[in-house]
Amino acid sequence: MNPTVIGVVGAGTMGRGIVQLFAQAGHVVRCHDAQPGAAAKAVQAVLDQLTKLVEKGRLSADALAAIRGRIHVSEDLASFADCDVVIEAIVEDLDAKRALFRALEAVVSPEAILASNTSSLTVADIAAACEQPARVAGLHFFNPVPLMKVAEVIAAVRTAPAVVETLRTLSEGAGHRAVVTADQPGFLINHAGRGLYTEGLRVVEEQVATPADVDDVLREALGFRMGPFELLDLTGLDVSSRVMSSIYEQFQQEPRFRPSSLVPPRVAAGLFGRKTGEGWYRYVEGRPERPPARERPAVPAGVSVWIDPAASGHGELATLLQAAGARLEGEPARADLGIVQPWGEDATSAAVRLGLDAARTVAVDPITPLALRRTLMLTIATAPAARDAALALLAADAVPVTVINDSPGFIAQRVIATIVNIAANIAQRGIASVADLEAAVQLGLGYPRGPLAWGDHLGAERILAILRAQHAATGDPRYRPSAWLVRRVALGLPLTTPEAAR
Repeated sequence: MNPTVIGVVGAGTMGRGIVQLFAQAGHVVRCHDAQPGAAAKAVQAVLDQLTKLVEKGRLSADALAAIRGRIHVSEDLASFADCDVVIEAIVEDLDAKRALFRALEAVVSPEAILASNTSSLTVADIAAACEQPARVAGLHFFNPVPLMKVAEVIAAVRTAPAVVETLRTLSEGAGHRAVVTADQPGFLINHAGRGLYTEGLRVVEEQVATPADVDDVLREALGFRMGPFELLDLTGLDVSSRVMSSIYEQFQQEPRFRPSSLVPPRVAAGLFGRKTGEGWYRYVEGRPERPPARERPAVPAGVSVWIDPAASGHGELATLLQAAGARLEGEPARADLGIVQPWGEDATSAAVRLGLDAARTVAVDPITPLALRRTLMLTIATAPAARDAALALLAADAVPVTVINDSPGFIAQRVIATIVNIAANIAQRGIASVADLEAAVQLGLGYPRGPLAWGDHLGAERILAILRAQHAATGDPRYRPSAWLVRRVALGLPLTTPEAAR
């Protein structure tokens, strides 16, 4: 079936975006809303938005006229009788959606597809109200629909394969990358995005770093568009809190998705983020107030430094420190400062393993490019003089430095390893293909790389080592490695190859 007539029920923000998307793609679109006049307002809003595109030269007047002729306001569901596909975008309430789908089944043809734009409900729960559950699927878009070029096609347990293929073709014909996902909590994109939030919160919960520290490292050193706390403030902590708790409970309290105890008190206090003027940041005229930069101390005269020769970034770090005025020392006992670069290990453990004086030892994260931002980790016993000397040397060329407390895996290693591990478990469970998973995360979450590609970039064996070190150090099952990841490391298989997808 090649759908040409699409019904949209629900004239809110998402419904309007869906109407615009498919009308621009050349389909006849009928829009209905239970509230009188809402559909007409939605259609007018879409046409107003498209008129602005004409004024900017991004759409021709002829194209707008054609689109105007394809969008229709439907006063009742009876006018959906000729629809090939109906997309529901109403309130996130199971009873309301079930009632709507029962009503639609009485109107549309037996061949018509019924799709829900639900973001949190199980599609099978909605389909259970239908006489033909095989024709029901999820078709989840992201706001703003015309600009977010990804759509999740959710196959419930009884959804017919032909329905999935039709919705995939329909979405891609409208210019969106369709990713097919099983009917699991969070579907694909919200599921894959759990690592950024949960591990960022865990870092702050453990007093390793501040929210601003976490955001700065992930944004500036790793290329995220926004850090987790900036994102939580943007989406609203009240909303995000419910999503975090819902996914945790729906996955039978899987430790990888455990919400942070920091969140409920902040929600109770009304610290939702931008919309309340204060969240993890305080907002003045819509702009976040950021903490002042740490003052950079002067480089001590004649300071000597020993760098762990096993460090992966030894040569680059040595050049940087020498340019800042440090003298390299071959024996740690004779150096004023010892620097290690562990993977998954905290600075204190590295100092003990290497027989170093913890008071004169610091760690530098090897995962973050030294040209962008440097992360300096202290042992629990690092002396202020050693801390200041390390900070002075690392900041001498004005590249920003983030100073954090002791933690297995710094900030970046912890977050990236968690993201990769969750993605590996998605692949293990067959929730989506590797290709769809990678595309979904980049398009839907804006990550600079797909999660499994990130694992290949850093080395899957290194990701596994970080997870195992964190698991050993904390005993927390949230860090247990995915069997999918363990097996591929054992065989030397990249995470993104077709062989790895089997």
